[in-house]
Amino acid sequence: MPLASIPSPSQGVWHLFGVVPLRAYALCIVLGVIVAVVIGERRWRARGGEPGTIVDLAVWAVPFGLVGGRLYHVITDWQLYFGPNAPNEPIEALYVWNGGLGIWGAVALGALGVWFGCRNRGLSLGAVADTIAPGIVIAQAIGRWGNYFNQELFGSPTDLPWGLEIDPDRPGTVPGVDTYHPTFLYESIWDLALGLALIWVGRRFALRHGRVFALYVAGYTVGRFWIEGLRVDTAHHILGLRLNQWTSIIVFIGAMIYFWYARNKTNDEQVGMTPELALGSPGAEGSIDPAHPSDQADDEADAADTADGEGSSRRGEPEAIASTPGEGAVAAANAVDVEESADPAHPADQADTSGPAGEEPQDLPQSVVVTEPAREPGADDERHKVAAEKVVVPGKDGALHEDVTVDAVSEGEKERR
Repeated sequence: MPLASIPSPSQGVWHLFGVVPLRAYALCIVLGVIVAVVIGERRWRARGGEPGTIVDLAVWAVPFGLVGGRLYHVITDWQLYFGPNAPNEPIEALYVWNGGLGIWGAVALGALGVWFGCRNRGLSLGAVADTIAPGIVIAQAIGRWGNYFNQELFGSPTDLPWGLEIDPDRPGTVPGVDTYHPTFLYESIWDLALGLALIWVGRRFALRHGRVFALYVAGYTVGRFWIEGLRVDTAHHILGLRLNQWTSIIVFIGAMIYFWYARNKTNDEQVGMTPELALGSPGAEGSIDPAHPSDQADDEADAADTADGEGSSRRGEPEAIASTPGEGAVAAANAVDVEESADPAHPADQADTSGPAGEEPQDLPQSVVVTEPAREPGADDERHKVAAEKVVVPGKDGALHEDVTVDAVSEGEKERR
């Protein structure tokens, strides 16, 4: 006899008003869903997402997850409901409240439901998956206590002080043995620790694009593999391992492949922004977490962009008052070699700009803006140290002049009038 043990609850079902059954297993599932949504909602708003998004996505994920979990259980343990020696009636395959949800099916179809929701809202699936991963595994930690109330899925016999007492009439018990490994407790503790680790790792390394979710899947499969080996309930065996152990191996490999593949993803993730967040209101809900490295980098980039924009605006002021050149302006600008300005004192330049002898000068635009590319500075060319914008305007003599300031343009126009 062990010196100490964990007693099992005397009942797992209570009847309200003597009619309505209230099952502990269902309560644990509902409580886990609520906790997962609350954690996910807080994390989503901390990333700058719109409040209420995770609640809306849960409307898709929860039904899909329940159906997927039950399907996986029924498919892998079909002998419990179908066949001449089945201990349960086929209709009982629909009785979710009696226990029996396969986590692999729940995650697979639950993810499909989230994908539908993200597609309808235009959100990045990877961002949502990273946000809800810690909440999901903590919800699993809570849900495992449903197995405790049902006295099911326990482990092999043990004399450890934390051995779990199981009713001798329960399926899977060994005659003469009173205590068994509390696999529900092992997995609950493992899941809780994993959830906290995911929160820390996600913040410490700024993981994105579904990599936190991949770590959740990989971490859960590691724990599930060794805990599954302790269980004594009926299961299919392949090469000495239980079916769920093989599933854990395959899923672990897939999760690690994705974690490695997504390491170089750098594109932005769409999380949606509320109007308050878009305006940068300090008191708005869902403000970006300043402790997150990626958020700090985004803030610095935004500040730099703002400074560049203001500088560009100030530099562009002279260009704003220049008149818009028409077709004649473009032709005139093309006819002028911007690298060799026309000298009004030079006869050749006067002849070139005035056209053939005896003809009146053609109408020229009031002003033309010509942008020169940047050049390397030279010893004899001080004009091309930096890129410059030149304002080319006609003078009184009809010749085009460059390097004219805005004020000079204005005075020249006044004198021309």
